Amino acid sequence: MKKEKYNVAVVGATGAVGEQMREVLEERLFPVGELRLLASERSAGQFLEFRGKQIRVEVLKEYSFQGVDIALFSAGGSVSAKFAPIAVAAGSVVVDNTAHFRMEPDVPLVVPEVNAQEIARYKNRGIIANPNCSTIQMVVALKPIHDAARIRRVVVSTYQSVSGAGRMAMEELSQQVSALFNGREIKKRKFPHQIAFNCIPHIDVFLDGGYTKEELKMINETRKILGEPSLRMTATTVRVPVFCGHSESVNIETEKKLTAKDVKAILREAPGVLLCDEPEKNIYPMAIDAVGKDETLVGRIREDDSVPNGINLWVVADNLRKGAALNAVQIAEILIRDHL
Repeated sequence: MKKEKYNVAVVGATGAVGEQMREVLEERLFPVGELRLLASERSAGQFLEFRGKQIRVEVLKEYSFQGVDIALFSAGGSVSAKFAPIAVAAGSVVVDNTAHFRMEPDVPLVVPEVNAQEIARYKNRGIIANPNCSTIQMVVALKPIHDAARIRRVVVSTYQSVSGAGRMAMEELSQQVSALFNGREIKKRKFPHQIAFNCIPHIDVFLDGGYTKEELKMINETRKILGEPSLRMTATTVRVPVFCGHSESVNIETEKKLTAKDVKAILREAPGVLLCDEPEKNIYPMAIDAVGKDETLVGRIREDDSVPNGINLWVVADNLRKGAALNAVQIAEILIRDHL
């Protein structure tokens, strides 16, 4: 017999993504019985609002998950590594927003518009992984094209906002802009270089071969989500001085020929996609338009004449929302509807 309400824990409740998780749970009328907000000792003790009530943030402990049905994690990989198995042992299903479990073969990596059927595999470990924010928005756009014409190769360059690096990164951009306009010395803490009025082609650590960890995340996660382990793909990820909203230039090659008109028709009907493609009216996706939206915005669709069956896309989404919190809550919605 299904429950009417579910007890939900948000781990990392005071972070940028954790705050969005709380807001999305409320906006989407998720049937929450008790909401348990968990964070580090540094953040615990403050009160956050949920459905008109003030809820106290508690310190994350081993006993925090007693009676919790679903635990949404967004507090860093080391926290998930330690506490996700503890939550599962206490009877919770974990939806983890970190990279820690994503590539483990027995943990489903899910974007609901793309591979919702994988949610059933949560029973393997009691854990469902939320993909990287940049991966999520890209595969939402790619999956319907892949279904129609089979994608053979992907080349993606990202323009990722500072919110993807957390609240401190957003504060750093704000402080640097203020410092520059007021003749003060800028301070660098979160990024290795000035981020204000700059682009940094460096997200996460560099690995052997010259790729960053973020770039390999996008490549490996896309292959896993699409079920195409040999998909040819390359990525370059760049941090840009935008507060919220990731943008991506995506170039694809398909087995079957699709015209730009074909792709527009496919994406116009695709779940989770908002087509914004009227360049003659200056209508195309931009980060400021994506903020607060659930959809992934796609535009600048055009044929790439330099290769057979080539298509260019410009893909934009709110990285804190669809790229993290919303995707996790959508997983939880399907979980309670079909599996719990």
